[in-house]
Amino acid sequence: MSPDASRTKRKHFAKYHFNLLSQYTTVNERLRESVLASPVIDKDGYPYLVHPITDGIPYVEPEILNEIIDWMLDVGDFDCDVILAPESMGIPLAIPVSLKLNIPYTVARKRRYDLPGEIIIPHKTGYSDSALYVNGVKKGDRIVIVDDVLSTGGTMSALIDALMSNGIEIVDVLVVLNKGFHGEELKEMFGVDIKTMMKIEIVNGAPAITDD
Repeated sequence: MSPDASRTKRKHFAKYHFNLLSQYTTVNERLRESVLASPVIDKDGYPYLVHPITDGIPYVEPEILNEIIDWMLDVGDFDCDVILAPESMGIPLAIPVSLKLNIPYTVARKRRYDLPGEIIIPHKTGYSDSALYVNGVKKGDRIVIVDDVLSTGGTMSALIDALMSNGIEIVDVLVVLNKGFHGEELKEMFGVDIKTMMKIEIVNGAPAITDD
């Protein structure tokens, strides 16, 4: 089967899968409930939402993960060569999508390997400075980024900039929770739309859903 035919098959499967499962579930219902019930802690003055999808604790319920994967398969453009997941909580999102669509995935790691072609991505979040290291992608590759949360947008901006600077095409970006980030600036800079499943804010120390 040619690459184009394979990609078309993946798109048809993703749409069919979502339509089938949505007959039996209320989209976002479990995710909404879990977000509203999640605690917010203070990390050096930064209000940090503790949620299973963003932290893996206390545990990730299969119903919530199913809602998220169904959403990704429905709205995502997976006409790509590789799915890229930033460490660490992008990984459990990339794996089921990779399995369903038969697309390989790679991880933007926090560990340096010094392999040939490794892309180094310094970045800043709302509460720390660090770096990511991407292997397994090269100039001309088409990738889709999947991740758990957007806060300041610092990590995503640095990731997109570094990948595009290395000749890699960003086909789509899918993020579960948008914690107040506005994507217009990234769209102006890179021409990339960021699709988010649910917009939330921290109001008086508690999570609030503003738009889903």
